[in-house]
Amino acid sequence: MGEHTGVLTERLPSLADYYELTDKDLFAKTVPFSKFIAELRQRGEFAYRRTLTCPNQNRVTVQDPLTGTVHELVMMASNNYLGLTNHPKVVEAGLKAMREFGVGAGSVPLLGGTQVIHRRLEERLAQFKDCEDAVVFSSGYGSNIGCLMALLRRGDTAINDRLNHASIIDGCRMSGAQVRAFRHNDMANLAQILVQGDAEPGGKLVIVDGVFSMDGDIAPLPAILELARRYGAKVMIDEAHATGVLGATGRGTPEHFGVEGQIDIVAGTLSKALGAVGGFVASTREVVEYIRFYGRSYMFSTNTAPAVAAALIAALDVIEDEPWLRQALWDNIRYTTATLRGLGFDLGRTETAIIPVLVDDDAKVLRMNKRMHEEGVFLNPVAFPAVPKRKARLRLSLMATHTREDLDRTIEALAKVGREFGVIG
Repeated sequence: MGEHTGVLTERLPSLADYYELTDKDLFAKTVPFSKFIAELRQRGEFAYRRTLTCPNQNRVTVQDPLTGTVHELVMMASNNYLGLTNHPKVVEAGLKAMREFGVGAGSVPLLGGTQVIHRRLEERLAQFKDCEDAVVFSSGYGSNIGCLMALLRRGDTAINDRLNHASIIDGCRMSGAQVRAFRHNDMANLAQILVQGDAEPGGKLVIVDGVFSMDGDIAPLPAILELARRYGAKVMIDEAHATGVLGATGRGTPEHFGVEGQIDIVAGTLSKALGAVGGFVASTREVVEYIRFYGRSYMFSTNTAPAVAAALIAALDVIEDEPWLRQALWDNIRYTTATLRGLGFDLGRTETAIIPVLVDDDAKVLRMNKRMHEEGVFLNPVAFPAVPKRKARLRLSLMATHTREDLDRTIEALAKVGREFGVIG
């Protein structure tokens, strides 16, 4: 391949080639994979674990792993949708709590690790999500794992949208329940599965992402809710990418559709629009209390740091008190989406701050990302196993703090690189 051309003269390996290698030596698969990673680094296409030397914000400085030099890039790979990671009120709340409560919780939450600041956060999240109670986990992945392992048993059925987050899929598998999947946002297919399981004795749980993390589209929640009620199933929604983004006041997908208080389980991370780290599950008091005792990732993990809990409470306050941040985010979403589509890019079904630029070819997406880095834009190349094979894409994640200059610089670079690689005409 020429330096700046998208013509591939040979098929290059990708992550998909190293996923199912079998050998009597368990570690044998790691040797060819290590060589593959070394080749990516040599070609300058290794786009992972790039090291920031500053806060995660609209412009970042990144250290070159080979030369040690630092370069400024437009950050388009962050989930810090509202800029709350370094919002002054959020930072100050965390610092104050650290001085008051120390740097760690010191124990698991069920035993000696629950402080008053953790109880305040749970109460605040329950109120924000229009639920009776909430439980906080130390990670978003752990919140889905713990919730699903606690509530699902053998004989129960988990019914997943096929594009649900990996933490949901893993939690369902680990629970021992029967797992079924319906075609993405396909209500006729969901109805078929619910009808097929109507005679089964166990409970049924329909699980969806509010906003799907790789495509940026929204689950049709009212239709899902209506079908679940008709066939006696419960509904769980993961609000990781919807909290702070969707709804008139940023409360997420249920508010967006006007069905707040009707969803059986509302879960999500605390690491995206809320700007910190952790996860939560909100539901009835009885369900939440059950999860506290049977959610293994809750029982056996030290509680969230008190500074993080305080920062999250402040973040929820900012979401309510500063609605212009969400408005700025949506202004950026509309401008960027319309402009990229006007240039001919395929953005799939996106409706939110997650904008996939579909490329399909795994090797090409890494080469395009290298060029985008050279043009001063930090993007995420996404390939298998994060997305299905031949569904690679460059993923943009917009923030309220992106300026119009940031957006235009990104769009111009994408147009240039997209033409080089034949993605647009």
